[in-house]
Amino acid sequence: MAADNGRPSKKLIAYVGCYATAGSGSGGIHVLAVSPDGRHLNETSRVLEPQQAGYLVYSPSLKTLFSVDERKTDGRGPVGPAASVHSFSVNARDGSLNWKNSYLAPGPMPTYLSFSESRRLLVTANHGDFTHVERVIQWPNGEWGTEYVYDDSTVIMFQVADDGRLDGIRDVKVLPGHGRDPNSSPQAGGHAQSSAHAHCATLDPSGQFIVVCDKGTDQIYVYRLSSELVEVSSFRFEDEIGPRHVAFDASTGRAFVTCEFSSELASFDFDAATGRLILLDRVSTVADAHSGLNEPADVRVHPDGKFVYVNNRGEDSVAWFEVTPTGRLTRRGHVSISKSIHPGLAARSFAFDPSGSFMLVADRPANLVRSYSVDRETGNLQALSDASVRDPAFIEFAELPLAGQTQPATH
Repeated sequence: MAADNGRPSKKLIAYVGCYATAGSGSGGIHVLAVSPDGRHLNETSRVLEPQQAGYLVYSPSLKTLFSVDERKTDGRGPVGPAASVHSFSVNARDGSLNWKNSYLAPGPMPTYLSFSESRRLLVTANHGDFTHVERVIQWPNGEWGTEYVYDDSTVIMFQVADDGRLDGIRDVKVLPGHGRDPNSSPQAGGHAQSSAHAHCATLDPSGQFIVVCDKGTDQIYVYRLSSELVEVSSFRFEDEIGPRHVAFDASTGRAFVTCEFSSELASFDFDAATGRLILLDRVSTVADAHSGLNEPADVRVHPDGKFVYVNNRGEDSVAWFEVTPTGRLTRRGHVSISKSIHPGLAARSFAFDPSGSFMLVADRPANLVRSYSVDRETGNLQALSDASVRDPAFIEFAELPLAGQTQPATH
């Protein structure tokens, strides 16, 4: 991000999506101006909606920020806002946001976004709630009994117009099945796998495929992007693994997956021609000395590709793993973050700045965004500073041109 004269060539903005909690005044999206070294985080503006801004993605070519409103529509009516996706224009001068439009997202709890710049397609994973409806029915044999009905979990592909507005739904996939029910996770009283739960929909480095982790059925689905989502392969773990998020190394094409219920990090080779996943390694995300519950959440590959980072909810850490040329994983260290209240109220995500020189962590229990420098040789994280933000959930960086500069087109 620095020019040849050592001065910054671009403005660095961090968008912080937040969850609203009763009486907290939180929610919405905070706009932070970030210094090139990550030592200074200054809030410059904020939008109050959407209230449950749990995931964001920025399009440089459209100068547009997309956000989920991660909620379950409250029923017929509805009285409150519906589960939806929102589009905002980004002011090149200061990064401030102006709402463009929104679109309903069928399936509760949209929780992840990926954007294809070349195809103008926005894909979301809708997790679905854990709650059920109990229906009284008469079985074919005449006996009366109870049927349990759960939310659908969906993957939705939206078309985006050239001005960044959401322009309708191109395709929806409803994920089938369920996992072991009950299972050993304390989430939802042991019913965290009572139905499908898509938790991510991630573009591969080629931009040809979307990879979906379904923690409810212990499966990873791979779809080819075209006029619709075409399933080309899948990978099935054993029971109670809970694949949650996937991140790719852009240089090798390898994929790294956090496994929520088994507290593991898995590495895969990814065939960019067929979309096939080949498992290489699985390791625990916590130190040997840790005992008790741990459920990892986000996973990010450092831009250099040498280390993969995971945030742990239970051990309450950001840990890093060295990756060998063959895809083997070795945990090399961690930094501690604030104690989780429970897996749903914990540090949820983190992000590297575009240069990979520092990381921002959304430390929700502390109501802080924390900044850490990154040692490229060892992977070590060193605390730099923090900024007060209520209930931070997700961080997305954007680089904006300085005054008098034009931003090159993205292909």
